Amino acid sequence: MKNIFLLLIFSLLVCNSGIGQSTLEKAEKSLSKKKEKNNSRGDSRSYTYSDSSDSENNFIADTFGVLFLDIFLAATYGIIIETPFEQEYTGSQASLTKYPYHSGAKGNFSYEHGDDTTIFKTTIADRYIVENGKIYGNQLMAEFWFAKRISLKANYLQLWEDNIHFENNSLAMYQGLAKYHRIRTERFNAWWGLGATYVDGEVDETGFTYGLGAELFLVKPISIEADFMQTFINNETVNQFSTLMNYHIKRYKVSGGYEHLKLGIEDFSMFSIGVGVSF
Repeated sequence: MKNIFLLLIFSLLVCNSGIGQSTLEKAEKSLSKKKEKNNSRGDSRSYTYSDSSDSENNFIADTFGVLFLDIFLAATYGIIIETPFEQEYTGSQASLTKYPYHSGAKGNFSYEHGDDTTIFKTTIADRYIVENGKIYGNQLMAEFWFAKRISLKANYLQLWEDNIHFENNSLAMYQGLAKYHRIRTERFNAWWGLGATYVDGEVDETGFTYGLGAELFLVKPISIEADFMQTFINNETVNQFSTLMNYHIKRYKVSGGYEHLKLGIEDFSMFSIGVGVSF
């Protein structure tokens, strides 16, 4: 009987140690953990080249190096900014609309400058996200559009976790992103962006962030959008993916959809619902 009692106590201790950390705590620890870098020294080897070989390599580099560099830079610029062919397309000079579906079936951009276009606009959105009865949060976003192709986005994400066995836990993230709207048509636009994300709490770190996204305006008043952002912190990443359906009511919108969040070693699949406004 005594052995059974000791075995029961041991089992309870093991279980408590397994649940001694909440999901958010595990995520924070994985992001704040700085893994030791193994400084391995490679074998130092020396190679001897003949003068003729060096001369031949220098000739090839001088002859083709500049050409290859020019081709690479031109291709890179065309992919991320614009190709010469696109400069003659109407989308190259597309203007910002005041808000989606302001006039007809146009989304965020219009080929013609008119009463429905503007040189600057601001969009603000707030979404409530929830994974289950324990983990939930709020995401507040503000985006400032200007110069037809550029926008700046600020994002604040706050997560909470209720735990009946231990203290409640929370985690906050602050994100800033400069976005370039690469594709600008009246029914579809896509962007890429670069920025930084600060993870508060035990992590207390800032990491480099890049992002990709697009929005398709199917039929008035519906649009579908998706975006992905990744942040590098220490030896882990913070991945954010969302796909939403938006219902536009003049300058307002109601959104709902799916969001996936990876914080270090922990993954969260969430449902979101929110509202937004453009002005």
